[in-house]
Amino acid sequence: MEALREKKKGGFGIKKNDLILAGAVLGVALVWLGLRFFLFSGEGLSVRVTQDGKVAGVWPLYEKESLTFTDENGGKNTLHIENGQAYMSAADCPDRLCMRQKAISGVGESIICLPHRLVIEVTGKEESEVDAVAR
Repeated sequence: MEALREKKKGGFGIKKNDLILAGAVLGVALVWLGLRFFLFSGEGLSVRVTQDGKVAGVWPLYEKESLTFTDENGGKNTLHIENGQAYMSAADCPDRLCMRQKAISGVGESIICLPHRLVIEVTGKEESEVDAVAR
């Protein structure tokens, strides 16, 4: 009977060391997020637009812009840059896949319009340490 009581007391509940480990993991995650979003806010980031293999221009990511690009066949794309993000707001290509891509804001992210041979990518002073798999 005594052995049964001792077994119930010990149980399989959360132990002090489990809580310490969970707290440490949570602390490291919060520090990483803080560094990622507050210290490296991307003030030096820019958007480079390449059309038909040639750089059409580079614009700061933290200035509000609305840019329209026209290819040699008259195809048009409108790029909006605001609040540290760039996104394609209008396109007259047949599939409009470029408009369905998410807004870009991190180094190495891109929006591509194949029919108009247009590439929009975020560039910065330093390359991101996070690889494409982790994004």
